[in-house]
Amino acid sequence: MHELMEVRRGIEVSGIVQGVGFRPYVYRLATERRLAGRIRNTPAGVDIEIQGDVQAVEDFVARITAEAPPLARVTEVRVRDLPCNGDRGFQIVESILGGAVHTLISPDVAICGDCLRELFDPGDRRYLYPFINCTNCGPRFTIMRDLPYDRALTSMATFPMCPECQREYDDPLDRRFHAQPNACWRCGPHVELWGAAGPKVDTTDSIAESAARLRDGSVVAVKGLGGFHLAVDATNQRAVEKLRQRKRRVGKPFAVMVRDLATAERFCEVDATARALLQQVQRPIVILPRRPDCTVPEAVAPGHRDLGLFLPYTPLHHLLFAAGGFTALVMTSANLSEEPIAIVNEEAAWRLQGIADWFLVHNREILLRCDDSVMRVSAGRSRQLRRSRGYVPAPILLAEELPRVLAVGGELKNTICLTDGRHAFLSQHIGDLENLESHRFFEEAVEHLRRVLEIEPRTIAHDLHPDYFSTRWALEQDGMCKVGVQHHHAHVASCMAENGLTGKVIGLALDGTGYGSDGHIWGGEVLLADYLDFERVAHIEYVPMPGGTAAIREPWRMAVSHLAHHFGGEAQRICAPLIRRGRESDVKLILRMLERGVNSPLTSSCGRLFDAVAALVGLREQVDYEAQAAIELEMIARDSTETRGYDFAIIEHGDHLIIGTRPMFEELLRDTERHIAASTISRRFHLGLVQVFTEIVIRLRARTGLDRVCLSGGTFQNLLLFERLVARLEAVGLRVFTHSEVPAGDGGISLGQAVIAAHRSSGT
Repeated sequence: MHELMEVRRGIEVSGIVQGVGFRPYVYRLATERRLAGRIRNTPAGVDIEIQGDVQAVEDFVARITAEAPPLARVTEVRVRDLPCNGDRGFQIVESILGGAVHTLISPDVAICGDCLRELFDPGDRRYLYPFINCTNCGPRFTIMRDLPYDRALTSMATFPMCPECQREYDDPLDRRFHAQPNACWRCGPHVELWGAAGPKVDTTDSIAESAARLRDGSVVAVKGLGGFHLAVDATNQRAVEKLRQRKRRVGKPFAVMVRDLATAERFCEVDATARALLQQVQRPIVILPRRPDCTVPEAVAPGHRDLGLFLPYTPLHHLLFAAGGFTALVMTSANLSEEPIAIVNEEAAWRLQGIADWFLVHNREILLRCDDSVMRVSAGRSRQLRRSRGYVPAPILLAEELPRVLAVGGELKNTICLTDGRHAFLSQHIGDLENLESHRFFEEAVEHLRRVLEIEPRTIAHDLHPDYFSTRWALEQDGMCKVGVQHHHAHVASCMAENGLTGKVIGLALDGTGYGSDGHIWGGEVLLADYLDFERVAHIEYVPMPGGTAAIREPWRMAVSHLAHHFGGEAQRICAPLIRRGRESDVKLILRMLERGVNSPLTSSCGRLFDAVAALVGLREQVDYEAQAAIELEMIARDSTETRGYDFAIIEHGDHLIIGTRPMFEELLRDTERHIAASTISRRFHLGLVQVFTEIVIRLRARTGLDRVCLSGGTFQNLLLFERLVARLEAVGLRVFTHSEVPAGDGGISLGQAVIAAHRSSGT
């Protein structure tokens, strides 16, 4: 037996430790070991003082992180010695307000299994209550005004708890201890069904009435965690087509919420990684291959072989499915065109006039918009396509301490990023900054993230493009050091930061559009890069973009441009396939524009190269949404087993390499003349890109000795190109680093901007 020796320790715990049941967990841990002391929330996390037998205290300290609640994320534990006092029990005491905020905020998460069981238990007092939650589930980020995360600083402050809810809230041994959204039928928020003109529908069960409207083919706007969804029965083709027409969404796929995992597996091919991803507490939309016998109508995802599926994540979703007996509901962001998602009841009723027939609303305020996250599985790992609800504002952990920087992202798929020490906080998906509503959302997101994190940056990072709204906004901010960051350098740095890399790497940055440091439009880039600077060592050869942004909407323009660039006076004859589709006068006009250099900026874009190929094989001459031609070109390549890629030229200009596309187009045109299947042509094009980029990286390794390769940019959302290129690079002994936590596309560049600006401002 050891001699009893009493000690007292002070323990500071940082991370996601507020609003996730961490204090009651510590309370139980202490009382089970008969230890004295106290715990409280602070702006830095939680502060614990623990006193008792030395072995019991040491065991307590060891278990703090080992058995933490499922939603907790401990990033640091600091222990100090304290003098013993007369404490004889353990208490949870009032939070400390004020001071610099360093705690991490829990994202919104899906309803937990315990609450789901209670939701459908007729004997439970919260039976069928659409806002049931506990410390292990429910809203967090979207209902929070400020830190610490206490009820008074959330949108639940307007709902005083009834005695039963208050008792649960105050009991450290209860699952709802300090669950800030805790409520029930007597004291909490409630739902209502509104008609399209705004009046409340007189019904005793708004959810059942909404389900009946959905069964009848109506469009119902449903208020969720981070905003409204527009919902229709996904098995009703007429309803889906009506929603598509009203929302002016011609071809872009809709997301589908399915009743359960078994339904997802009936609709799509779901491997073990995807199965786990669908069931994560974040409940992202997961892009999955559609099964041949899938019964979801074509109108949900026209021309697509994949579906974006996700599982219900709020009590209200589960109740809708139960009331209507649905197998699947289209659940798409409630907006028009590229506007931000609606979050306020009256705003939704006004903005969605003519789209929604009915509005299932509630009176718990959403304080910040937050779209659904979108993910897919590639090369055996889950990959973020849109990082938003469920993941924000959990930070990306960095390899080194950085100063405080605000990075404002780009123009499309915008996010912002704030750095503080080893944490990089990316905002939720803000979207395309193309209208006044998006500009306001951008400013709201900046202000909210700065406020709740209490980060006041001295440096602001922005894209080099002078016409981006985010760039103009950054340059208007007074009293801050401004750092312009080249778009593709930011892509590579984002991949480096996510993977904890330092030093120099070979970076492949492939996308549709990025403002180059020479004033041209880049997008097919190979860089030697670190966090301070980059050298552009290779790129796809320049061709004009006839009509500027019009060439993005009409891929056939890029086909004409490439053919004119390579074949000069023969271009009109070679363009015969386009002419046969009734574009003779259009082609002549574009050729004149190119000859005179009118409104035809130069581009090295990989995305525009995909557009040209898609047009030449007769796949897509006009797009309804970004990257549609490239997406469809990849999809048809799945039908081919071709193993040979087209040739590209590698042209040396001193130490600089140009990827010449003429050999590829010569082979492609021969194949079209021989009526080779478009799927084979597409696959040969993809494999040719894999070959040429692999060869360039091999040459750069020989020249520089670098063997680390970072892949970034929206083009790497193409599974065929991405997986084949990763495999080829690894096969020749290169170390390949890719994105997983952060989108490879423009949704991730704010992270790269931030780390570059942080290093430049500190000179390291």
